[in-house]
Amino acid sequence: MKKILLSRLFLASSAVLLSAFGIIYACADGDWDYLGSYNSNFTPETFADKSYSPLFLSGGIFYGIGFDTQHNSRFNKNIKSDWADYLKGKVDTTTVNYFLIGDEKPRYYSDDKNTIKNKEEIEGLHLYYKTKKENKSTQKWGKKLNLKEEKVKNFVEFLYLAQKIETVSIGDDYWSYDPVVAKTFNDAKMIQSIENVYNTLSDPFLKNRYWFLTMKARFYSNDKQKAIDFFNKTESSVIRNTLYYRALAYVAGINYKQKKYATSNYLYAQVFDKCPELRVVTAYSFKPKNESDWTKALALAKDNKEKAALWAIHGYYKDEKQAIEKIYELDPKSEHLNYLGTRLVNSLEQKINNSFQTDGQGENQKPKPQTVAENKTENKAKVDNSAIDLIAKISAAGNADKPYLWDIALGYLQTLKGDYANADKNYSKAEKTLPKTELAGMQLRLLRFVNNLSKIDKLTDKNEKTILADLNWLYTGLPKNYKGDTFRYQNASSWSRIYLSHLYKEKGNQVMAEIYGESRYSYWNDGNAYYDNEKNLLAIKSFLEKTNKSEIEKIGAGIYSLKLKDINNFQAIQSTFKNKIPEAIAFMQQTDSVQYVKFLGNPFNGNIKDCHDCEHAAYQKRKYTFMDFLTTIKEMQDKLAQKEDVYTNSLLLGNAFYNISHFGNGRTFYEMSIVGYGSGPYSFRDTMKEMITNNSVSKMYYQKAFEATSNKEQKAKCLYLISKCERNDYYNKKYNTVNSYWEIQDDKVNFIAWNSFKALRKDYSDTKYYQDVIAECGYFNTYINQ
Repeated sequence: MKKILLSRLFLASSAVLLSAFGIIYACADGDWDYLGSYNSNFTPETFADKSYSPLFLSGGIFYGIGFDTQHNSRFNKNIKSDWADYLKGKVDTTTVNYFLIGDEKPRYYSDDKNTIKNKEEIEGLHLYYKTKKENKSTQKWGKKLNLKEEKVKNFVEFLYLAQKIETVSIGDDYWSYDPVVAKTFNDAKMIQSIENVYNTLSDPFLKNRYWFLTMKARFYSNDKQKAIDFFNKTESSVIRNTLYYRALAYVAGINYKQKKYATSNYLYAQVFDKCPELRVVTAYSFKPKNESDWTKALALAKDNKEKAALWAIHGYYKDEKQAIEKIYELDPKSEHLNYLGTRLVNSLEQKINNSFQTDGQGENQKPKPQTVAENKTENKAKVDNSAIDLIAKISAAGNADKPYLWDIALGYLQTLKGDYANADKNYSKAEKTLPKTELAGMQLRLLRFVNNLSKIDKLTDKNEKTILADLNWLYTGLPKNYKGDTFRYQNASSWSRIYLSHLYKEKGNQVMAEIYGESRYSYWNDGNAYYDNEKNLLAIKSFLEKTNKSEIEKIGAGIYSLKLKDINNFQAIQSTFKNKIPEAIAFMQQTDSVQYVKFLGNPFNGNIKDCHDCEHAAYQKRKYTFMDFLTTIKEMQDKLAQKEDVYTNSLLLGNAFYNISHFGNGRTFYEMSIVGYGSGPYSFRDTMKEMITNNSVSKMYYQKAFEATSNKEQKAKCLYLISKCERNDYYNKKYNTVNSYWEIQDDKVNFIAWNSFKALRKDYSDTKYYQDVIAECGYFNTYINQ
């Protein structure tokens, strides 16, 4: 794994213990996606406790959460529960929560009117106990609380002191790339008074809280050594609860500040082991400066469990496999093995090639497709045999905390190695200890499916039946019924489609290869080139129209994103651009709702400037649907054939074909999943780029209109519209070999004097339309002023 040192990454919150003092190693693992869903079959949540979740393998800082933002709220639930139990029967839970936490909703702007006043009211109640005088707080709470009750007074007095420390301990929940100045609490008299209360108390609950409050106050003071002194003096009498380990984390932080790195890391490991709520914090804070620090920290460990805890954090930053080996030797039942096991399997998964292609050699070289056999051979070589041996050892012993983790992990790696029979055996073994949870059941089923499909090298009617139920579950059942976001099935879904596609391709069944291998996630949305071949198109249509499909064909047709209406729409688009309008209408009639989609602008308008947004926003007396558009073209062409109003019909037809091109206001007519999408022609494959940028039909109709003109204004207009087609043709040819915008070189030649420009200037400078062109067309204005 790659390790990235974020040497200037600090957290602006005192709750991380030493945010102002330290730096972190953030574990980044190549191109691992945020939640792992799309390149992993192994769901770590199946096997490890929730407290480890942020430490699962991730490309971010922490898995699932990005950054740790719970510094001020991490223990709210514990605090509320503890005090609610103490005050049971004396104060209702809602009131307890109000005084302890106030408003837990995030506030993004100042709102004094609705600000919770719990802190001010605690001040008022404290003042009442001190002076015995009524105030606003007692007036509000006197009827709701029995202020004479001893436990109520204890609660108020504790909160009064705790709030003083919170002035420095509570920070803003945000990340900063610059060091944050640590706040200190310098009221030594108050700190001593808190410790004095601790020394006089006999009530175990209150004594424990005042002990922690003393530690907290000392930690945030300007003499932090006193916190360590107090801890060492008193810790033997303190119960090992969450407050104890929070205090121990303070001691660890102070040791780090004092450059006692081995001691600091040793203590952080103890907290990591015993306090699940602080696992993210301690993993963040654990940072040996060198190998010597690490060795010394190990030497401080008093027993195997403490050593195992050290290796548990070490494995997060370094080598999971080594950490697993060490921990298993020290403490086979350690639950730390669970999360490290998931990280090891997930890291091995990253190396697997699920694309069935190899990277092209050299710049701009296309990837080279692989056969199923070639892909398996490549992936078998990538699986770490020593990792398999380690996992097999733990699986065979059966003495780990969660034996099914190691059985399933072994089975999965055996699948990747092509050892399908033994994978089956280990999945059956795992089933005996597998918990009866939805996630565990789905995980086992998924990996069994991956194993069963991987067994198939050539599709037959017999082996198809072994995967049909799981294909339906994977493609239809899970997307429909699984409501969570934890289970990783998306990778198996996409992998299995590619796998089946390649099997069909090797079998010579190109239709089913396309059905299962369709790529719907092209970065450039450049459509589907399979349909550029009419034979392919007709074969897919025939398949989709087929009524007696086999079960695997039904599954494929169900997941294929394109339906008959989409293919008919594509044919209608092609026919339109070929000026085969009756044919286009016939296809458009078979597109269901697509035919009723309306153009955003009037497709029969022709303007001087090509401005899509302007034309979309302009008033339209009539909104044309795609079918209206085609039938109107048909009507105009029929009139043209009868020599009826040749100029107007020719002009409008020129506008219509211009507007559905890339340069017009009606791009939505051709934008669909087969053609593609994009703001520029470079987003489209060559065949579609040629189709949507070719204005030859428009130019032909504009020339017909020019020949039928009756005055100079009409001629000027036709000439200019022809010049737009000439301009577009010039750019099409100029940049025909360019693959992207970034390849366009600034040759300082933005345009040339097209023939129609010359004629417009020479013969029609006395027309009003000529003046309109000068006003609106920068090209033409530049040309005439040269």
